[in-house]
Amino acid sequence: MIPLVFLIRGDLMDDLEAVFAPSRTAVLLKHLSEVPDPRDPRRVAHPLPEVLLLVVCGTICDCDDYDAIAEWGEAHLPTLRRFLPYHFGVPCGRWLTILMNRLPPALFAQAFTDFVREAFPGSAEHIAIDGKTSRRSHDRATGQSALHLVSAFATARRLVLGQEAVPAKANELAAIPTLIEKLAANAGLKGAMISIDAIATNADIAQTILDAGADYLLAVKANQSTIRAEIERYFDDAPAKSLDRHDDVDKGHGRIEERFVTVSVETDWLDANRRFPGETRLPKARSIIRVVSRTQLADRSRFETRFFIASRPLSARDAATAVRAHWAIENTLHWTLDVVFHDDMSRLRKGHGAANMAVVRHFAFNLLRQGMGKIPLKRMRKRASWNPQTLLDILKPSRR
Repeated sequence: MIPLVFLIRGDLMDDLEAVFAPSRTAVLLKHLSEVPDPRDPRRVAHPLPEVLLLVVCGTICDCDDYDAIAEWGEAHLPTLRRFLPYHFGVPCGRWLTILMNRLPPALFAQAFTDFVREAFPGSAEHIAIDGKTSRRSHDRATGQSALHLVSAFATARRLVLGQEAVPAKANELAAIPTLIEKLAANAGLKGAMISIDAIATNADIAQTILDAGADYLLAVKANQSTIRAEIERYFDDAPAKSLDRHDDVDKGHGRIEERFVTVSVETDWLDANRRFPGETRLPKARSIIRVVSRTQLADRSRFETRFFIASRPLSARDAATAVRAHWAIENTLHWTLDVVFHDDMSRLRKGHGAANMAVVRHFAFNLLRQGMGKIPLKRMRKRASWNPQTLLDILKPSRR
């Protein structure tokens, strides 16, 4: 007897999977419930999943601090009770602050990564990794430095995949390998291109990316002076027929920018046995890239030359796309966090409050970006705060 599933056309199977797929809210609650509660369970009036759902929904709805989130929750209890009981209502802003300061940030960040993987399935072709500082999260009285968070951003899907806090008195190199390893679980990075700025241009991080089943695109700047000089000299001397070139022009924001991208896949010389002390050599380098840009502003022209190394053979057109895509993490994610979510204005600085609220903003960013269509994100937050139905639309069923 032929199983019924084989009698259904493939396109209908996709529709059925979409219908019976769990809603984003169900997936969200599932992973929020997995975050361990640091409180004594005998004295809990507000279960942790209720608190975390309140904080995420309040942040979606244009609330940027715990007092505003608590007041929004009181005004929208009927909406929240569509998902969880809230038998004792919502906690006050002061209580929210205390709890979020105590919540283990590593476990909360892992819940975020697991949520993204299940709620927004599919592989990312290009992932940009970069750090951002929450500038007002420092505490001079205790000598605490500002929170610096390294994030992974799927540029085409406009989706934050994960984040890792940089330890105090360290730089991004301490957090990037950990973030890559977490995202690589269950083949999460297989086939992706990962781009990072020059701070990560070293053999260890390149090998970490390759071990994850991904390819790297790493910038070469003045901090790798030897290899930069060699690549620059190579492009000056290489015959034109051995190079691939792509030019493009971008107009907007009161400027005209021309980019001339040149790529060579002749990289055998990078694997030569000759080495200088401390010389940078990346494993399995397959492309070297030069990007010359000329930006015409109203009163002057600006020239810049940048170099990159990739572990994938790239055409000049593909290299130009990948290099430009990296800046989406600055222009789309970091800019939005500062301008729309006011991340740089937040004065959370006690305990784990700043790190946990950064993860909450990433929850809100992803849900808004994937549910807003072409509506500006700032306006979508306002709509969600005015109309509970807009919030319910943002937490709509996932499409698999």
